[in-house]
This record gives sequence, C-alpha cells and structure tokens, in this order.
Amino acid sequence: MANATLPNSRYIALTTYRRDGRPVTTPVWSAPLAGKLYVVTAESTGKARRLRATGRVRFAACNMNGRRILGDWEEGTGRIVQDEARYREALAALRRKYGWQLSLARLINRLRGVDRDRVVLELTPSLVVQTSPTT
Repeated sequence: MANATLPNSRYIALTTYRRDGRPVTTPVWSAPLAGKLYVVTAESTGKARRLRATGRVRFAACNMNGRRILGDWEEGTGRIVQDEARYREALAALRRKYGWQLSLARLINRLRGVDRDRVVLELTPSLVVQTSPTT
C-alpha cells in the first residue's frame, strides 16, 4: 500500500460512487490483509449497494467522523467477498484490530436484527491520487 498510515488508521473515509458518478463518503473501520483492506457492513447499506453497482472506490485515513482526512487518497476497486475462507480471514483481521469494540458493535447489530445480512467488502488500492496538505 502506498499510504503507510492507511493500514494502521483507526478509521478510513470510504468513498463509493452512485451510478450517475456522484461520490458518497462514509467513515468506516477497516483491517489490512494481504495488501488489501477489508470492511464489514450490512448487505443492505448504501455503500454495499453502490460497490456492487460500480466497483469503484476511493479511500484515505481519517478521523472518527470522516471530516478530517489524515493521509493520501487512494483510488481502487472494491467487491463483496464471496469466498468463505477469505470472509473468515477478514473478520479475524478486524477482530484483531478492533477487539472488544467490534464484539460490542456486533452485539448491538445482533440485537437490532441486522447482523445476519453482514458482508465483507474487499478494497484493492491502485494508485495515490491526492496528497493531503501539510499544516
């Protein structure tokens, strides 16, 4: 990965694109694995639907609310993981990185009834497109 802070960042700003090309950015948790980033989300979320439709993504390290970008933006492609082994590996990487916080988030989702439609998104970087200004 070109951006050294991205794999270690607590949050990333994930931009997915609508069919008409308009971007939608959301702060998410991610975990690195084999040169790619993995994100867990519900299958019915906008980001999963947009990713399924276009496969185009952009992402950068950010703060918790996603308003402050902390590194370089990276263009890339994304897909929903279909392979069960990779799905389990990605969840294990997320558990290692976020520990009890991920367990708590999953419990809340289970209580809300949305845990069963969970998917893992695989983000593959292609190249750095913008450098953040140094202030």
